[in-house]
Amino acid sequence: MATKEFKFEGMSQTGQPVKGTVFASSKRTARQKVDKLADKHQFRTKGLLERCVFLYKVKHPNGEVVRGEQKAFSAEELEKALAKMGLEVLSVKKKWFNFQTKPANDDIIMFVRLSANLLKEKLPFDEVLNLLVNDVSSKSLRQAIRDLNADLKGGTDAKQAFMKHQHIFGKFTAYMLGIASQSGNMSEIYEATARFLERKDEFRKSIRSAMITPAITVVALMACLIWYIWYIFPETARLFQGLDVELPPMTVATLAFADWLDQYWLWCAIIMVAVSVGAWLWARSDRGQFLIHKNLIRIPIIGSLLHKLNIEIFCRVFSVLYSGAGDNLNVIKVASEACGNRYMEHQIKTTTVPMMVAQGTGLVKSMEASGVFTSMTLSRFRSGAETGNVQDSARQMADYYERETSLQLKNAVESIQTAVAVFITIGICFLTVLSTEIAFVQPDTQSMMGLR
Repeated sequence: MATKEFKFEGMSQTGQPVKGTVFASSKRTARQKVDKLADKHQFRTKGLLERCVFLYKVKHPNGEVVRGEQKAFSAEELEKALAKMGLEVLSVKKKWFNFQTKPANDDIIMFVRLSANLLKEKLPFDEVLNLLVNDVSSKSLRQAIRDLNADLKGGTDAKQAFMKHQHIFGKFTAYMLGIASQSGNMSEIYEATARFLERKDEFRKSIRSAMITPAITVVALMACLIWYIWYIFPETARLFQGLDVELPPMTVATLAFADWLDQYWLWCAIIMVAVSVGAWLWARSDRGQFLIHKNLIRIPIIGSLLHKLNIEIFCRVFSVLYSGAGDNLNVIKVASEACGNRYMEHQIKTTTVPMMVAQGTGLVKSMEASGVFTSMTLSRFRSGAETGNVQDSARQMADYYERETSLQLKNAVESIQTAVAVFITIGICFLTVLSTEIAFVQPDTQSMMGLR
């Protein structure tokens, strides 16, 4: 859900004006936050304004009329800002319908990658944003970059500025880019984030391309099987029913199934749609995603591949953010959120982190207790802990699993294609046997002439 900015005004007990901003997903949530601040700091609230998009029309001193849109807390605020720029304000109206769709992954990846490349060239970050804002095709991402630039120039904390747009960038990307501005290795964190996003997108596209053709083939085959069994085959087989001929068992069962479909096809369609919608809604729920991710890593062939990919991402993020001292518990939490598996994230947050906080257990033992890391990962982290190079061990583990998953992906694709080929073969064999069986029906001459 999008995070919105709200400005509140109030009056303290001594008569001093109070102003500030809060970030919330809705006006109701923002009001609750302001009420808590008012109780804590003893002031009375007088108003709450949401930062919205306004459409403006201005006239330049040279006579040129320009239209545009800008975010502000009120029309009056925007009018004053435009007037200070020496523009004649012709109109300012609130934009009532401001639907923002999440930009494509390619747009976000391009923004992060180009930012990383420009930062390596020692360009100031505000210049980087100014250069990229015109090269972004997504309208929502372009607006987010403008807002970021304005917030950072206005002195807003970088992490807070980026987290405002986590619905655009994604929670992990917004967090990484936010802390990058506060660190001494900004270009390195941008580079690591770009590499992470590119790797994740490459894997997703590879899986999608590997599954599209088999999925279409299976659906087409199932449709052909149903059409043949329900319509084509009965039209031929029923010719023999009136000849008082005993039909083979598969033919009898197929005809019975076709008659059942004739009677209940509407109910079958309703049940299939209901089950599909229900499954889709369940899969989108927190509980559904948790159970799916828990069992996904246990599926033969593909499960091991996905599990190692999740660990690779965890180690990659961990290696970038980890330091020998500081808030490394938060680093573990962020890495668990970035790994892309809700079950692994839950286990790390509810087992690993509490053991380290409450019991003072070491990193490796706490990771082992979660039950989601491979023995090789634990062994590598144990070696790193003993030598004091946990960060390097995490980076080495990420590099190793990156190479291994790339090779395993090719084998997984071949296995999927083989399984689909076997399924198609079984379907064709079934149709062949069914069609061949009725060819052995031999009615006598009297039956065919209708004498019996």
